[in-house]
Order: sequence, then structure tokens, then C-alpha cells
Amino acid sequence: MHLVVHADQRQFSLRDSGSRLDGSGWTALAVESHRIGAEPGGFAIATARSDLVESSITLLPSPPPLAADAEHVVEADLPVPSGKVVISGPADYPSQEKFFSVLPGRYRARVSYVPAGPPPVDWNDHEYGEHYRYVVEMWPVASESGVEVLRQGAAVWDG
Repeated sequence: MHLVVHADQRQFSLRDSGSRLDGSGWTALAVESHRIGAEPGGFAIATARSDLVESSITLLPSPPPLAADAEHVVEADLPVPSGKVVISGPADYPSQEKFFSVLPGRYRARVSYVPAGPPPVDWNDHEYGEHYRYVVEMWPVASESGVEVLRQGAAVWDG
């Protein structure tokens, strides 16, 4: 599923439809290293721009190989007891949220930050920051794991 998401406040989130995120996942380590703010019901993905950003979400049977062109790669658990993943920016109204259906359960989600050009829609050319495609790959898992950085990108973005 290919998406263009409004990453207001330089972030967008993936969560179970029965959960809400409160921002508590944005610890110093999350900001400086992980680039995702993980919480019990989902996680927020830090973006390089407060703008429209490209993303994709793919359901796989098992972990894929690392994307060679990704500058930063991080994994976290995504529990989806409802079977419905919500993808949204912090300022989105419920009518603007996007949904991705899966079998209810626990998933491991890998987020890869892949350098890209501007999205194929109008975007804010006055906003600073690099363009990335935020590639999310998910597969079912039986046990819980913590956040793990598989490839550390460059230093924290200016913001």
C-alpha cells in the first residue's frame, strides 16, 4: 500500500485502531537514535520534514532483507488486536486517517528511511528538510521484542 501522509510536527504514526498514542514514546533515546517513538499501542515515525511525505506499508510472511538504499532502519513491535492498523499524522481528523487490515495479532514492523524526491502531490516547498520514503514492512511474530536500530542514519536532523 503506497501512501502520502501529512507528517505535521515532523511525524506520523501507526497504531491499532483501538489504541491512542500520547507521545510518551519520544524519549531522548528515541529522538537521538531510534527515530521512532514506541508506545504500547503503536509508534510514531520521525520525519525529516513537517510536510506531505511518502510512505508504504507491506505485510510479509517473514523478515525481509535490509533495503540497500535505506539510510536508517529501525524495528519495533506493533500489536494489532483489532486487525486494523491506522496510519495518520498528528493533525489528521478521523476522516483523513488511512487504514490497513491484517489478521489480529502481534507484528514486527521495520521502518526504512529511503532517500527520495518530493512526493507526487503538492508539497510545501518552503519547508526545509530532505525528502524520504518511509518504508514500513510488517510480519507476524509470536513474542515481544524491544526497539532495535539495524542501521543508524546520520546525526539528528535540524528541527
